Amino acid sequence: MLENLSKTIKSISEIPVPNERKEVLNPLVNYIQNKINANEEIRLNFICTHNSRRSHLSQIWAQTMAFHFGIKNVFCYSGGTEATAMFPKVAETLTNQGFQIQRVSEEQNPVYAVKFDENQHPVICFSKSYFHDFNPKTYFGAIMTCNNADKGCPMVFGAESRFPIKYDDPKAFDGTVLMNEKYAERSLQIASEMYFVFSQIK
Repeated sequence: MLENLSKTIKSISEIPVPNERKEVLNPLVNYIQNKINANEEIRLNFICTHNSRRSHLSQIWAQTMAFHFGIKNVFCYSGGTEATAMFPKVAETLTNQGFQIQRVSEEQNPVYAVKFDENQHPVICFSKSYFHDFNPKTYFGAIMTCNNADKGCPMVFGAESRFPIKYDDPKAFDGTVLMNEKYAERSLQIASEMYFVFSQIK
């Protein structure tokens, strides 16, 4: 694990997850555990309306925490009900929290390579629909990270299971003096909850 990211994860481990959130997260814990017990690959697709903020944060932190806890065969994805672009503040926030991020393309919907360890494949991030060819078509868990995506996708085709794990949108603070604080806060909340999820896996 990258040194600065390890320090962030140590602080994350001390963030308490409220019991009501554990109740929301436990079905995802059970899904992952059942996959491991069956010796099956674990595919998690984090879905939000625009695939620009919360779904990317969730994808990246989930992949990172799976590695941190030594959980094998975990493959994390993200998508939206429509494609836009990963919001630049997401990359900035994650860089500040210890990730190494390279922007590998310059179009309106750029591709980012997000590294959490020197010797592991980076997480590849760009905005896409949840059913984009980059994402799995079947045998995956769909994690709905925002209200709009949960309501707008009454059915996620190909998903084995669906988990409404919703987060407030930091976009509400774009252009305000609280912007940096709120993006960092949301990232750490998601990180602490993904820490909890993977810490429960036996």
